[in-house]
Amino acid sequence: MAALQPNRSRRKFIKKNLLASTLFIVPRHVLGGVGYTAPSDQLNIAGIGVGGKGSSDILNASVGGRERVVALCDIDPRGAHGVLHSRKQFSGARFYTDFRRLLDQEKDLDAVTISTPDHTHAVIAAKAMLRGKHVYVQKPLSHNIREARLLTEMAREQRVVTQMGNQGASNPDQQAIADWVEKKIIGKIHKIQVWTNRPVWPQGIVMPKAQAAKQPDELAWDLWLGPAKKTPYNPALHPFNWRGWWAYGTGALGDMGCHIIDIPFRALKLGHAKDVECSIGSVFTKMWSPEYIPEGCPPSSYVSMHFPPSSKNDSPVEMVWTDGGIRPPHPALIPAEEDLTGVGNENGVIMIGEKGIITAGPYGISPKLHRKGLPPLSHIADPSRSTTRAPEWGHQQAWIDACKAGFNSKEHQKLTASFDYAGPLTEAVLMGNIAIRSYLLRRKKSPNGFDYFGRKKLRWNGKEMRVTNLEQANQFVGRDYRKGWELF
Repeated sequence: MAALQPNRSRRKFIKKNLLASTLFIVPRHVLGGVGYTAPSDQLNIAGIGVGGKGSSDILNASVGGRERVVALCDIDPRGAHGVLHSRKQFSGARFYTDFRRLLDQEKDLDAVTISTPDHTHAVIAAKAMLRGKHVYVQKPLSHNIREARLLTEMAREQRVVTQMGNQGASNPDQQAIADWVEKKIIGKIHKIQVWTNRPVWPQGIVMPKAQAAKQPDELAWDLWLGPAKKTPYNPALHPFNWRGWWAYGTGALGDMGCHIIDIPFRALKLGHAKDVECSIGSVFTKMWSPEYIPEGCPPSSYVSMHFPPSSKNDSPVEMVWTDGGIRPPHPALIPAEEDLTGVGNENGVIMIGEKGIITAGPYGISPKLHRKGLPPLSHIADPSRSTTRAPEWGHQQAWIDACKAGFNSKEHQKLTASFDYAGPLTEAVLMGNIAIRSYLLRRKKSPNGFDYFGRKKLRWNGKEMRVTNLEQANQFVGRDYRKGWELF
């Protein structure tokens, strides 16, 4: 599938395809006194996907009951992975299994949280935004780069307030890293190493067989599939292990990339990468013949991307991502016996400059500065810099407050992961998956072998969302949609 250019005719088609008419909301403004919110000033919010992370997303968005949760939606009404807890927590909310019915019937709805599997983020968010609803969407923002670009443009056009669920973006500790970069304390930064222990779910294996006979009566499996190809119920996918399959998830990068790559992407104000290259771990179940599972994410990967100089860093940067528990070695400035990040070696980031190193754990926690001849400097959080003690650094509450203040308000502009930022970040994260999926492209070379022609450095035109030196790789910029679920 060739990459689609963002243009006005495409956006008109999308709008016609998703919604016959668009409604606009005039946000309510704060009228009540301290500690009290008048009913007329409460936002009417709904949670779509309220199990797992969705359970805490809608709870945090309610701001301790300050806002009115009027509806919940989940394809698994009795899901023990958090759905039942959410329904009990908000017992007065109307419940739906189909998000489309919720959006059609909740006429006074202001905003929604969307915490579904990756492959349904875009279609749900797009339908909500075209109705004028503010949206909070779990990371990664979308299943693919084309969707991320679409959602970013649509949020501006519909003038809605948005936030992606990479809550570490609101961690005030990240400001210390930005300050160190701004002051050029470690000089020009030329290399970034980012790593994770994901996958922590089954991955790099053959897809388990479907078991249609075991489908629970209340589970709306067809709605769970959404834009993906229609297939029988498979208990190996719901509620969590879908992450390891390209039709539904985005692998280790999609799970943790927006939490960790966010740190250098934000501090250095990176933009489009120029290229991407990878290698992946192999699984052998018989001698000399690695398993070939192009429909599934690999057990581990190594991804390298190059970024041009930015306004915050006058140097080209190589970013290296590793997953599957593969972490970088200790740089010279970090003692051999010391933890790489100070919070465990499972996930983290190292930013290497001319005069030193900056390290941090996931979400930007425990930032640390290492310089030659000087003792390490650990950032100690300043309580006065934190404006809220809300859960997850107030990430959801800040979005709610911005929804009330309105599009382009100062509250909106202060959001740390609105789609204007989260869209480009997600594009950078998901570039790695284009390389990983291209790595397994092959054609018959001889009766006994294959030519794996995608194993090269892929050159990237970020503006046009296009790999310029391997046309076959562009099929992974977007996806095919099941009839009735189209976005393009």
